[in-house]
Amino acid sequence: MESKDKNLYTLPTKEEKYSLLDKKNEEALLGGGERRVEGQHKKGKLTARERVELLLDKGSFQEIGKFVMHRCKDFGLDNEYYLGDGVVTGYGTVNGRLIYVYSQDFTVFGGSLSETHAEKIVKIMDLAMKNGAPVIGLNDSGGARIQEGVVSLGGYADIFYRNTLASGLVPQLSAIMGPCAGGAVYSPAITDFIFMVENSSYMFVTGPNVVKTVTQETVTSEELGGASTHSTKSGVTHFSCANEVQCINQLKQLLSYIPQNCEEKPPVIPYESLDDESRPALDDLIPENPNQPYDMREVIEGIVDEASFMEVHKNFAENIIVGFARLGGKSIGIVGNQPASLAGVLDINASTKAARFVRFCDCFNIPLLVMEDVPGFLPGTDQEWNGIITNGAKLLFAFSEATVPRVTVITRKAYGGAYDVMNSKHIGADMNFAWPMAEIAVMGAQGAAEIIFRKEIAAADNPQEALQEKIDAYTNKFANPYKAAHRGYVDEVIKPNETRRKLIMAFSMLQNKVDKLPKKKHGNIPL
Repeated sequence: MESKDKNLYTLPTKEEKYSLLDKKNEEALLGGGERRVEGQHKKGKLTARERVELLLDKGSFQEIGKFVMHRCKDFGLDNEYYLGDGVVTGYGTVNGRLIYVYSQDFTVFGGSLSETHAEKIVKIMDLAMKNGAPVIGLNDSGGARIQEGVVSLGGYADIFYRNTLASGLVPQLSAIMGPCAGGAVYSPAITDFIFMVENSSYMFVTGPNVVKTVTQETVTSEELGGASTHSTKSGVTHFSCANEVQCINQLKQLLSYIPQNCEEKPPVIPYESLDDESRPALDDLIPENPNQPYDMREVIEGIVDEASFMEVHKNFAENIIVGFARLGGKSIGIVGNQPASLAGVLDINASTKAARFVRFCDCFNIPLLVMEDVPGFLPGTDQEWNGIITNGAKLLFAFSEATVPRVTVITRKAYGGAYDVMNSKHIGADMNFAWPMAEIAVMGAQGAAEIIFRKEIAAADNPQEALQEKIDAYTNKFANPYKAAHRGYVDEVIKPNETRRKLIMAFSMLQNKVDKLPKKKHGNIPL
């Protein structure tokens, strides 16, 4: 009689175990399969893994959660499993610096977010916060996985919560490389900077079909939430890129200006100081006519290290310029009024754009340079009814709260409340310079003369001639930087060609600045 203790199964050998691992690794690398990968390429899009390889230093990527699978048993999903569950997560380096990354895989269930998909993202976000390194999200997802119901929605909320905890702790960058709809848009919105790819990515809370049902509007995905729309009209995205390669290269460029976390200082690149840092070309940039526009970008590029200026939000609220640059090899953030657009006035969009940028720089120890030429706030019912008061106050609040080194250069106009808001000495600026052609006053000479001398002008034989006389008198007395310099509101009046040298010395002097806000939980910015 045969023994009943005979083994029914043969245990795998070591070689068979290694072989199984190799097969699973190969399976995970396939994503949703060759056909879907081919479909991704036909759309002009890279795969999730190709994007990661392009972003990180060669051979540095270490994947986490490669074999994770979804847990859903409903609607036939128990018959369809893919290793990794639609998102590639892990860590690596960019130019030798630690980075955490997640890259959604559209070839697996359209990149939709499931419970386990979210858990993978949350895991690397937690690691990033513990280890003080940036998080980059490469988004390409159809949204929540409908078959999982509230579980997938809960996964989104878990991510949003981490985004909020990480805000101001480590830099968070989002690249939108495909669809990003519904709940998926809020994680990028909380992050520090958003990149979009033209003609292949879009973001919206509700898609064109719902819009048509509710409002009867007919609109395409591109019109509703494409890169052009969000980089020019809404300001949701900070960078609009021609293709995915350019997008990833810009991500890497941005990382070069910012520190790993809130405890570190920004990267410094070697800089050989020149005996003569003067820039004579700056002397001729400001027109003789105070009402004639000029391009503040030319002033900025004439001051900072050559080819180092990286503009942020270039096509949105063009009356103000924000971006990163290097001065003597050190990273700085720049905010500048743009006289070539709306005369450089502050309006709702310009105020919120600059306030957000100022707060980012303050979070991550990036000194601020303000280039000022501002005639005031934009008047009109549209601005007032849409909240220019509270929106302008956001910029005022952001500057007042910032504890990083802050330096202002008044190139021409500094009028009214906008003078106060644009990093004046009164709200905590460390050093304030003015060029000789600067005009610091409550308002322009004509408006001031019309108010102050109204009765005298009205009584004159020639009111127009009398007005001009009063304008000239007001201009001679107030349209200069010396009244402010006499009171110490301007630290020094300098020639334009001296500006670079003065700024290098000022920021060097301020490099060990320590400034603390009163102890409190947090301020209540006028949102």
